[in-house]
Amino acid sequence: MAHLKISDLHVAVEGKEILSGINLEVEDGEVVALLGPNGHGKSTLLQVIMGNPNYEVLNGTIYLDGKNVLAMSVDERSIAGLFLGFQNPAEVPGVVNSDFINAALNARSERPISAIKLFNLFNKASKEMGMPLDFAHRNLNEGFSGGEKKRNEVLQMKLIKPDFVMLDEIDSGLDVDGVKAVAEQIDKEKDGKRTFLIISHYARLYDLVSPTRAILMINGKIVLDGDTSIIERIDREGYEWVHAEHGIRVDRRDDQIIALGECAVKESF
Repeated sequence: MAHLKISDLHVAVEGKEILSGINLEVEDGEVVALLGPNGHGKSTLLQVIMGNPNYEVLNGTIYLDGKNVLAMSVDERSIAGLFLGFQNPAEVPGVVNSDFINAALNARSERPISAIKLFNLFNKASKEMGMPLDFAHRNLNEGFSGGEKKRNEVLQMKLIKPDFVMLDEIDSGLDVDGVKAVAEQIDKEKDGKRTFLIISHYARLYDLVSPTRAILMINGKIVLDGDTSIIERIDREGYEWVHAEHGIRVDRRDDQIIALGECAVKESF
């Protein structure tokens, strides 16, 4: 069970308001595509849900299955079932990959997992991800390529099995085969109970994981909430049509506003 409800969420970074009244409800088992131009608050939203202390919540509430998320520490949020696959996974020297997974699994289990069971789980998940088993014995993300870091995030998701999965551009930096491998594993984890909130600039990823719903965020607000036709429209036309048809001006918060498919074309082919 993983039902998320966000009401009137306002968030600032270094005194600048980034999220300006987010209202969002994600039901159990949904796979939600979170779209929007660069710099308009998508990653901020995921970071706030997970508890990054660099973001200041000015107003609003976040509830997961009726529990007040904002009252929880980061580790409590993880134990409650939240998971964030990072856009830029950090290297953590001195923390072995398998030890990290072991600690995460034990935090959500009544009994410590045995070494044999952990090995078997790691072995199976590594094969499915196309990763060598020796990644289990390497320091967390240290010396990993960009693609290996992203695969390792999905590996963690597969092993920890969180209830509410947030993925922040988990496919960026991957080649075509890598995007397909990651998408296949996401698809395998869709069981009608696990819930997904996925940010991507790749139309290809969304094609492969088949979202049940699409949300468009512009200027720190959710401006459209509907079916996957939103993804298709953005992929064809970018974001300028939102202003023309809905009267919503798209502030240029980054160097450029990209169409949904451009990242995939530049990085994957």
